[in-house]
Amino acid sequence: MQALHVAQINFLPVPTGLAHDEVLEQWHSLVDIAELVATAGTRVSVIQAAAREDRLTRSGIDYHFVDIGGVVGTTGRGRRFARLLSEIKADVLHVNGLGFAEHVFAVAQCLPQLPIVIQDHADRPPRWWRRPQWRRWYAAASGVAFTARELALPFTRAGLFEPRMRLFAIPESSSRFTVGSRVDARTETGLHGDPCVLWVGHLSAGKDPLTVLEGVAQAIQKLPGLQLWCAFGSAPLMDEVQQRIAHDARIAGCVNLLGKVTHADVERLMQSADLFVSGSLAESCGYVVLEALACGVTPVITDIPSFRALTRDGNVGHLWPCGDATRLADALVAAASNRPSPERVRAYFDAVLSFKAVGRQWADAYAQVHGDRRRRKS
Repeated sequence: MQALHVAQINFLPVPTGLAHDEVLEQWHSLVDIAELVATAGTRVSVIQAAAREDRLTRSGIDYHFVDIGGVVGTTGRGRRFARLLSEIKADVLHVNGLGFAEHVFAVAQCLPQLPIVIQDHADRPPRWWRRPQWRRWYAAASGVAFTARELALPFTRAGLFEPRMRLFAIPESSSRFTVGSRVDARTETGLHGDPCVLWVGHLSAGKDPLTVLEGVAQAIQKLPGLQLWCAFGSAPLMDEVQQRIAHDARIAGCVNLLGKVTHADVERLMQSADLFVSGSLAESCGYVVLEALACGVTPVITDIPSFRALTRDGNVGHLWPCGDATRLADALVAAASNRPSPERVRAYFDAVLSFKAVGRQWADAYAQVHGDRRRRKS
């Protein structure tokens, strides 16, 4: 049986002034999602909205940059993309972002027989007064993919998807990080601790760093050698975090604020750590959790839908209730006392979350929507 040809489309235009080869280097998910799908034997083409026409080939995947500068309105853009989809003879269309429902509908008006799957990327349902229109737009799709099925609930409760819509639970992406040598990584990064605990995330309310600090303060009574290392980008709660560290004798000398680091440095930090901690209140996926698992680090993370999906309900690592510092402390102590080897954590990642594993899930999803459309057509 001939492999399906899947076109992945990104309606969000490339930033002005960014060369197309730079796009492939900087937009990691653009390349990663395409390449993980290709690992299952699926033929993949990527269509990217841009300011000029171009075509690049990388790892056997064609990247079509489509000039939309002179195209008026969503309907016009839909026709432009539909022409290219017809030219390359795509069997299935994979759209990145539930926020582009109108664009999906515009393409479907031109290619009504083309099955379309939309992938969630932290999207939210439209306001209630816009929902009748969006419901009509979403009806053009055959399936929607979320990291966890529970993340679809805001959309299904609002009646935005038709009953026939297939819902898929597929991780948003994967990671290229590796386990590496912990000894070498610690020599390079300077990280230490027993356990050595890593945080990677913004110091913001949604990541709840203050609860994490309290959980660490409680856990350190049983784990006196614990060291927490925090790498972060934006830091709206920096003052509160610094004040908490300065005025809490329990965590004096054991919390280290690293600030912003490069993506490559994150890998070395992960390779240095025993445990990875997160206090996130909500995530569409949780890329840093994927990266921690890829590096063989045991996660101690909040019990939210996406994290439950990534860990198979805590099959690897420990889940704790959002905002509950005492339960976090208990989880840290349990994880430190009985942590799996990095090789065992990585084996789980390879089986469930690797490029090949996620690629197989996408191949199955494409086959289902393609089969549905063929049956309806016949």
